[in-house]
Amino acid sequence: MYDALKNSNLFNMDETIAADIFEGWDYPWEVLPEIGDFVVKLGNTLSEEEYDKIGEDVWIAKTASIAPTASITGPCIIGKNTEVRPGAFIRGKAIVGENCVVGNSTELKNVILFNNVQVPHYNYVGDSILGYKSHMGAGSITSNVKSDKTKVTINYQGEKLQTGLKKMGAILGNYVEVGCNSVLNPGTIIGSNTNIYPLSSVRGYIPKGCIFKKQANIVTKEM
Repeated sequence: MYDALKNSNLFNMDETIAADIFEGWDYPWEVLPEIGDFVVKLGNTLSEEEYDKIGEDVWIAKTASIAPTASITGPCIIGKNTEVRPGAFIRGKAIVGENCVVGNSTELKNVILFNNVQVPHYNYVGDSILGYKSHMGAGSITSNVKSDKTKVTINYQGEKLQTGLKKMGAILGNYVEVGCNSVLNPGTIIGSNTNIYPLSSVRGYIPKGCIFKKQANIVTKEM
């Protein structure tokens, strides 16, 4: 049931150092509360030849490029060949994969970024998981708390699925493209290979292989 929402159908587990965190969980929102403890556990197993431990519970790959003005708080892992640009703000409970870009004034909190993810310009990503080669355009953000402060639900084919979470941002499958200045509302899940138009307000489940023009206009990509 709800197969389209399962981790196995959203993510390529070969493209993250954090694959083990998904073991035993069917759905991505179940993983979010586990990120902080998992980062510490995983960090303590990383090779000292490949990663430097900086301060308290921050592990940075020796091949990563970190701007002097970036702010990184643990627990956090920054993967190989990843670029963290000036003014980036990583607030902890974050796993940033290999070959990623965390851009100027981008803020991350309680997230997993699979390999080759780009959040390069003025993005906020909180309580979210971004799949392999997903990309968020400039100014696009994940909104992770409802305005009425109630627990987040996921709109899926006419149903409202309970997450039990007060904070949940967005889940992006592999190869998702989010247009500039879009807002992904709490509990948004976007299937793989889907494109979101710029200036969109997105909520609920958006199927894979689609183009989101607006909430009432979602079309299947032509093959």
